[in-house]
Amino acid sequence: MILLAAVQAAPAALAAPPQLSGQAAAAHVLNRLAYGPAPGDIERVTQMGVARYIDSQLHPESLELPAALSERLAGLDTVQRSSGEVLGDFLAVRDMVKDETEDAKAMRREVLARINNQTAEARIARAVGSPRQLEEVMVDFWFNHFNVFSGKGQVRPLVASYERDAIRPYVFGSFRDMLGATAKHPAMLFYLDNYLSKAGGLNENYARELMELHTLGVDKGYTQKDVTELARMLTGWSFAPRQLVARNETFRFDPKRHDNGDKQWLGRVIKPQGQAEGEYALDVLAVHPATARHISYKLAQYFVADEPPPALVERMAQTWVASKGDIRSVLKTLFASDEFMSPEAQGAKFKTPYQFVISAARAGNSAMAEVRPVLGALDRLGMPLYGCQTPDGYKNTQSAWLNPDALSRRIGYATTLAQGVDAAVVQAALGEAVSERTQGIVAASPQKIRTAMLLGSPDFMQR
Repeated sequence: MILLAAVQAAPAALAAPPQLSGQAAAAHVLNRLAYGPAPGDIERVTQMGVARYIDSQLHPESLELPAALSERLAGLDTVQRSSGEVLGDFLAVRDMVKDETEDAKAMRREVLARINNQTAEARIARAVGSPRQLEEVMVDFWFNHFNVFSGKGQVRPLVASYERDAIRPYVFGSFRDMLGATAKHPAMLFYLDNYLSKAGGLNENYARELMELHTLGVDKGYTQKDVTELARMLTGWSFAPRQLVARNETFRFDPKRHDNGDKQWLGRVIKPQGQAEGEYALDVLAVHPATARHISYKLAQYFVADEPPPALVERMAQTWVASKGDIRSVLKTLFASDEFMSPEAQGAKFKTPYQFVISAARAGNSAMAEVRPVLGALDRLGMPLYGCQTPDGYKNTQSAWLNPDALSRRIGYATTLAQGVDAAVVQAALGEAVSERTQGIVAASPQKIRTAMLLGSPDFMQR
């Protein structure tokens, strides 16, 4: 009898965990791989199948940008021009600071506003309107991971190039390539002061964040001596603003500023090799098991839960090590997991202000023609675009963003955005992402406030 009971129980014990399906699955992947559904998206993803949608998002080159979006981006010269050209404009008006004529003041305001607004418009227009939604989500993830603060001096005119040249091309590719691109970009060199670091005048800011934030993580088996030695290995990694403006020379290794002594780093003896010392450090850090676990944890936290399942993180880390840091492979492991498609994962993430604003625009089918109100809303919600001052970037957890004041501000923004937006359009776009209870409350409310109630509902705050 005991044997019979065990045999009868075996199928249930071995059964696969429950998974989301149908429109619920479509809504879930649109809330995680995209900035929420736009009208018709849930039906389209349901028909094509979630697996096929995920695959298409992992290969965005197969998805053509809408003509209107391409034309809009082409008209933003700040994001089309080289970093040197934009920096030249910035430095020219900055050097006019002693000229207090009204014309000089107006020119400074015009140049700075153009740089700020066009950089932001390109990001927001893509996030709202691009069919390559996962690419935009990953740009946001990796920008926060390799954060630079636009409010620090010369970083402001370099942000557009930093996102375009050091982040966007690598979001699905080799982590080592992105690590090198960010390390050598003038925005990062200026933000974390490595352009100042030289033998006899060591600056450890970048070396510390490279290990603590960008790769290994905090307290992962290295010492302060390792940070100092890495900083020595990276001396001479710099840029010269004048050469950047004149020749678009975004990076230079200056052997005269390099510390040519022997180093002891992570248990290794590093002989003098000039720039190759820093390149070697990036090689080691990119594929280190601690890096694999640190970034796998961050990705699982972003896409699954604030406290991601340890078993999932470990599988992702194994993929990282086996693929030598191939980001697309790690994401495939994540999206194919039972944990990602579990009903428990649905609605388990609280939207950041940026995710909330972009998803509201998509649900209401808004093109965000004017960027300044959007930037103002992000400022009021505590998440100014490119405005995180600390190198760890913005958090994506509920504890960072859920508080009464923040909720009231979100509801206020939802009320403003809802003007002229049909509640039926929003409801149809969100589908099963809105609970029956919320649908009932909205339906019983006056017509003029229904859209605001949907966009300000607890259901919509989650993803």
